[in-house]
Amino acid sequence: MTIRLVSSVQATMASVSGFIIATSCHDVMTDRHWLATQYVWFAATYMVYDLCAMYLCHWHRCLEKGHVDEKKYSLRSLKSFLRRDFLMVLHHVAIVTILLPVTVSLRRGLGDFFLGCLLMTELSTPFLSLGKALYQLEKQNTVLYKVNGLLVLLAFFLCRILVFPYMYWAYSKQYSIPAYMVPFHIPLHCNVGNLAIMAPQLFWFSLLLKKAKRLFSSPKGTDHSTKHSVNNRKNSD
Repeated sequence: MTIRLVSSVQATMASVSGFIIATSCHDVMTDRHWLATQYVWFAATYMVYDLCAMYLCHWHRCLEKGHVDEKKYSLRSLKSFLRRDFLMVLHHVAIVTILLPVTVSLRRGLGDFFLGCLLMTELSTPFLSLGKALYQLEKQNTVLYKVNGLLVLLAFFLCRILVFPYMYWAYSKQYSIPAYMVPFHIPLHCNVGNLAIMAPQLFWFSLLLKKAKRLFSSPKGTDHSTKHSVNNRKNSD
């Protein structure tokens, strides 16, 4: 629960910072805001903390089930963690090793607006954290859980999917060119970077849609994974 709370606080701070940055930049390429660089330093250190916290939580869960060694940092435990959360680990590592140096030095002070938009992708995290907390409390059948599930889908789609075409549209408006021509007006690495960031978002969104389908297609709002865990508990009694 504590990790969920910390994650939600960080996500809220990131979203607010991103909104301030994006709305302060009238020129999407050249306008600057001091938060753009400073917050990325904070976000990078948070990602290191979050990665460690995720691993320790995974290790404790697996230890209770007897799936890992008692040594916290054994090769078996690390492999188990990577198999389960590979994309999330890759996401965290990329922020520290790629986004941080690009933001601080390689972009030469350009594009604070786009960085602000990317920070706002964290807006869906508090809803995701609330959903996981409710799941742990076995509140899957409550109205709050279902409403939060819809808010997760809406926030994720708006802030993690739609934000990418929005950034291209904002660039096209700034330079008075058709939106479909923007990919040909910006450097190739910008398009590749956007695609690399967007691809896992599409994958995660597809998983959320599948989970929502299970949730709302079940008569009592209990998804298959919940039924499976209940059956396991009954069989063990």
